[in-house]
Amino acid sequence: MDISDASVIRTIDKDQLLHLQSWQGRTQTVDDHISAFPVNALAATLDRDASTASTQGSLPPLWHWLYFLACQSQREIGPDGHPKRGGFLPPVPLPRRMWAGSNLHWLAHNPLQVGDAVQRVSRIESVTHKAGRSGDLLFVRVNHEISNTLGLALTEQQDLVYRAAAQTGDPVVAPIAAERNARWRREVTPDPVLLFRYSALTFNGHRIHYDRRYVTEVEGYAGLVVHGPLLATMLLDLLRSELPAAKVTRFQFKAVRPTLDLHPFHLNAQPSADGKSVRLWAEDHEGWLTMQASAEID
Repeated sequence: MDISDASVIRTIDKDQLLHLQSWQGRTQTVDDHISAFPVNALAATLDRDASTASTQGSLPPLWHWLYFLACQSQREIGPDGHPKRGGFLPPVPLPRRMWAGSNLHWLAHNPLQVGDAVQRVSRIESVTHKAGRSGDLLFVRVNHEISNTLGLALTEQQDLVYRAAAQTGDPVVAPIAAERNARWRREVTPDPVLLFRYSALTFNGHRIHYDRRYVTEVEGYAGLVVHGPLLATMLLDLLRSELPAAKVTRFQFKAVRPTLDLHPFHLNAQPSADGKSVRLWAEDHEGWLTMQASAEID
């Protein structure tokens, strides 16, 4: 399938769904090493001190996404820049794929450290289908367990959603207004360089983040899409900058609306009265909610 026909498939029939659900229970084990360069490079990308980032102890929360990266050969890449469908993840025929959210738990007694030898065991937890007004949706939930030599360090429940390509006349989902009571707030101006650097650090070939022709003509967005994981990482970076001594034990986020590179956006945070949790959210230039999240801290 090339970019000219990527919008054709809009529905999944019963037989296709049963085939995709046969992926439930599949597992994958990947070994890696938490090396210093990706940590320093992401610190530079976030305008933190790259020279000391890899010597400050524990790996910052969500920075494990710099590791366990899939390295398919060029011939194994699909038309959207992702690996071709049908490896560990099921071969969903719907063309648009989004990381919809995650729920993470860090074990405080065993933080990941630069230099650690690590292993990730992943399992396809569920494959579910929903018929939407603008085409079918397919949800894939993946559970990850990440360990170092001392044992389990982090668990993550990751939700992926696949959907049909946008078509003229599709119903428009009503946006949600972002809250206005943030104690901490930061403005970010996204640009293609920021998106390229994060794509490079995570070896993410998805064309919606760098190929303006593809993202506008095929997937139907008005501009380049800011990575959901980058937004989540920036939200926790805002928390870390305001509470540098806090240790995040749990974090969950949900992508609500695409964030595009056409305008600045804002990161927001509101700590609870007892200081044990923080609500976080991102909003676009019009004040619409794009990501909501929460963190539990010690």
